[in-house]
Amino acid sequence: MRFKDVVKKVWYFLWEEDSIWSWLANVVIAFVVIKFLLYPGIGFVLGTPAPIVAVVSGSMEHEGNFDHFWSSQMCCNAACSEKLTQGDFYEKLNISRDVFRNFDFVNGFNMGDIMILYSPKNAKLGDVIVYVVANRPDPIIHRVVKVSEENGMKYYWTKGDHNCDMGAFERRIPEDKVIGKAVWRVPFLGWVKIIAVWLWQSVFGGL
Repeated sequence: MRFKDVVKKVWYFLWEEDSIWSWLANVVIAFVVIKFLLYPGIGFVLGTPAPIVAVVSGSMEHEGNFDHFWSSQMCCNAACSEKLTQGDFYEKLNISRDVFRNFDFVNGFNMGDIMILYSPKNAKLGDVIVYVVANRPDPIIHRVVKVSEENGMKYYWTKGDHNCDMGAFERRIPEDKVIGKAVWRVPFLGWVKIIAVWLWQSVFGGL
């Protein structure tokens, strides 16, 4: 069989044949193109190995408007015997209400959103960064609340806007663990990944 005939048959199978096998082949091809060509290509342009991430927790969510967020009291332990306002926390770090208002994503974002990332180079106070932490399956996406530099290496302290305080894993994060800086938000699209992961774990998690 000539090469030209093979190409014609493959083309017909992929784009014209109405069968389950043709449909599955198209799904596989689309997955390969997106994962190994499109996604890395976008990452190369944006300067990050992970240009698109889904928000899988509510740690950056705000309840109500900015004034409510800044002044509302948070429970800082299980018994809620210790309370603190967000404003109290940030002002201890010399981050005033007016300074915070000028941060990107001043009203936070929600579980299920998609965040578009750019190169983390020159990430600064108030930026929302994505970084990896040992023993945690998913990258963390939180706001920078402190930056320091030691021996030419930058270190970041972060906090989820919704949280009462910084966890131990959020302190002194070296810049080489930061994979991107959030620059754009797409609401709701991240639920596709969250639901897909949940279904996968429900079906295959015990295997």
